[in-house]
Amino acid sequence: MTDLYLTKQLRLIEQVNAQRLAPGTLMQRAGQAAANWLAGRMPARTASFLVLCGPGNNGGDGYVCARALRELGHACVCWAPDAAAASDAREVSAIWSQAGGETSKELPRHGRFDVVVDAMFGIGLSRSLSGPYLEASRWANQSGAQVVSLDVPSGLDSDSGVWVGEVAGVRASATLTFLGDKPGLHMSDGCDGAGTVYVEPLGIEPGPSPGHLNGPEHFAAILRPRDRNSHKGHFGSVAVIGGEIGMIGATLLAGRAALRMGAGRVYVCCVGDPDMRVDPVCPELMFRPLDRLPPVQAVVIGCGLGTSEPSRRALSHALSIDTPLVLDADALNLVALDQRLRQALAQREAASVLTPHPLEAARLLAGTPELHVNSDRISAAAVLAQQLRSAVALKGAGSVIVDRPAGADEYWINPTGGPALATAGTGDVLAGMIGALIAQGFEIRDSVLAATWLHGRAAQLHGADVGLLASEVALLAARELARMKNPG
Repeated sequence: MTDLYLTKQLRLIEQVNAQRLAPGTLMQRAGQAAANWLAGRMPARTASFLVLCGPGNNGGDGYVCARALRELGHACVCWAPDAAAASDAREVSAIWSQAGGETSKELPRHGRFDVVVDAMFGIGLSRSLSGPYLEASRWANQSGAQVVSLDVPSGLDSDSGVWVGEVAGVRASATLTFLGDKPGLHMSDGCDGAGTVYVEPLGIEPGPSPGHLNGPEHFAAILRPRDRNSHKGHFGSVAVIGGEIGMIGATLLAGRAALRMGAGRVYVCCVGDPDMRVDPVCPELMFRPLDRLPPVQAVVIGCGLGTSEPSRRALSHALSIDTPLVLDADALNLVALDQRLRQALAQREAASVLTPHPLEAARLLAGTPELHVNSDRISAAAVLAQQLRSAVALKGAGSVIVDRPAGADEYWINPTGGPALATAGTGDVLAGMIGALIAQGFEIRDSVLAATWLHGRAAQLHGADVGLLASEVALLAARELARMKNPG
């Protein structure tokens, strides 16, 4: 299980351990651990390293790393346009120079390094990269060398995963992060900037955190094989409500996904075509008008719903019934537009799950700009969960999941997914998958975590960043779920 730590948590951990350790201990451990990690990934021959050092403690880590790499027999040069400012960093910089280490203020114009080590800035960066550090960042990205960041790629906010000041920084192929993992390495720009993330705890036990990286260990109940003595009645029924004129396909996608993820029965209500009787592609779906829907264990509403008066009435009806409810797409837009619907949602006793993308979340947060949602996705999801008394899956690169019963301070970031999901209908599929798992009697939190992880895993199994159709996602996810249930 991987916990995630915000900057304020890590600063406290550093302060607590600084009181019991000799000055500079964590810096020495970080630099030595980085050197050992880097050297262990090099071929037997001597490798060449360029270490980009900032003026603070992250730069100090870099100087210690450079010295340790030299002692291991590798060629190493440091680059630093400014003198070290932090006291521990000044000390290790001086030790590096006294040992004959070379430090240049100019970026190399010629020659090729095997690895560029980014040790310019770590957690807590408050200003965007500029001047020689921005130049070094761009140089590293274009160098053709493997780029490894220490702790955090320079320029990245380790809490939010966005580039500070919207100025892109170092795009590493790998990040060796210290003490504990950071949420920003797994969402938004961090998904591209951090590369593969490795955690080096530096001999410190950071303790529990309310943040977690989503993975199968968080939804183990869903991975248990079914009893052979089963029938469709054991696995619940789902109603999918949506499908305004011209958008019926969204409802069909959600219904098909619910069947693929194991719901015993799926009923579909298309507000734009209440007389629809069959889906030729998936005849297993059953169609009913809104007033003839049977009792079900979960309702999914919003996929292609539209915002017409019949759509509003359908949502009002769904909010009034004592059944777990998954709200997606236009159901969220209607809630944002209509205060009565918003109040009805917030006052529900049955569980509700919201699956907004950032723009929908911004509308729900009383007109908050989408940019503000993306700059603090964890807080945005937590506020939505608290205000609307719902579980929330805030979609995007590194979807953020908050579960109402767990409390607004606990969150999960989903590591699976990719750009292949950036196509019409994939959100409808996710909503149907969540509804199917809830209908089978699984906990709300487990259902959202599992569906989100499997949905993203389907994109990874597709194996390319384009060409995945929404109608293909649920089948890939179901196959992965079957493999996980029966790994032998």
